[in-house]
Amino acid sequence: MPNADDPVAPGAAKPVAAAVAAPPRPKERPAAGKLRRRIIWSCIGGYLAANFLMFLRFFFPRALFEPNTVFRIGYASDFQFGVSDKFKQLARIWVVKEPTRLFCIFARCTHLGCTPDWKSAENKFKCPCHGSGYTPEGINFEGPAPRPMDRAHVELDAQGQIVVDTSRLFSWNKAQGGPNHFDDPGAFISM
Repeated sequence: MPNADDPVAPGAAKPVAAAVAAPPRPKERPAAGKLRRRIIWSCIGGYLAANFLMFLRFFFPRALFEPNTVFRIGYASDFQFGVSDKFKQLARIWVVKEPTRLFCIFARCTHLGCTPDWKSAENKFKCPCHGSGYTPEGINFEGPAPRPMDRAHVELDAQGQIVVDTSRLFSWNKAQGGPNHFDDPGAFISM
């Protein structure tokens, strides 16, 4: 007689065991999931903020403010004979006073555009980049410089002050036998 507690009757087939169940998935800790989402959203927000700042930067371009090209340097009596580097930093010129004239040399080497130094002990301009040498008048005599340094336009205003215009330069291409503009009006002031 079958037992009431036994669900399977004698002679009946026993049921097949239940399919093998996957091991239970460990429950993710809620704090780790929140932390991961917070990191991902922080990265996305940082990326968007950086792109927005780059977008805003586009509307504020970098501007170089250059000094005025026309300026006064004082009176001829303010300068001693020889080369004065008083305006080298401010306006990139040297004021040269000779017994018969005063002129301004634009302080740019004609080789690659470096600013030469005035060597008073050697009585010459010397370019620190490639060694070009210039006389006190700005005429090249050594190194790779192809021509003399340019001279800035100079004139006297109504009060007698010297006005220099570095946007108007006088040059002399002596290597190719070009015209000498150093004697043109405006390249010097007669003393």
